[in-house]
Amino acid sequence: MLITHDTECALSILVELLNTAPEACGSERLPDVAALSAFVVRQEISEIDSLGPADLAAVHELRTRLREVFSAGSVERAAELVNAVVAEAGTTPRLTNHDHHGWHIHYFAPHAAVGRHLAAELGMALAFIVMAGELERLRRCGAPGCARVFVDLSRNRSRRYCDSRTCGNRLHVAAYRARQRSAEAVPGPEAVPAADAVPAAGR
Repeated sequence: MLITHDTECALSILVELLNTAPEACGSERLPDVAALSAFVVRQEISEIDSLGPADLAAVHELRTRLREVFSAGSVERAAELVNAVVAEAGTTPRLTNHDHHGWHIHYFAPHAAVGRHLAAELGMALAFIVMAGELERLRRCGAPGCARVFVDLSRNRSRRYCDSRTCGNRLHVAAYRARQRSAEAVPGPEAVPAADAVPAAGR
């Protein structure tokens, strides 16, 4: 699948945002304005002015709506959800080359509130995924007990876990130990009692 660098960056922000929710990680990772501000800085989200409680509430609501796309169940439902988010964001595509990033497209109005900013950017990134017929790349982690989401950008759509260094490795280690226990439970030839040995031919 061919996607632009900007779309890939937006999808990365999308995943990070969705995985701050309590249902994904067990606790709220964006509990206050300070946490939201730190998220904006960490994700290098540009053109954001001052933040307040209304911005936090808007981001929480957007996060819930975007997460629904990952469990839409059909392309039609996903398109409906994405269209609603993008329409309410009031997208205003424009070319920009800020901060030495080269020319690229912003879909949000200059200095838009962070909720509208993210709705436009992340909504359009999801729109490209749906348009490309790649909805199956929007996934929930396959590890038991993990509700984190991710976008599988692998060439053969083979990724199954949210982070191969944690969930994936944990399951691989568990499978290895299970095989070891199974092997240890099977007695070797030397463990078979002599009385149970098969008589030699001709005796």
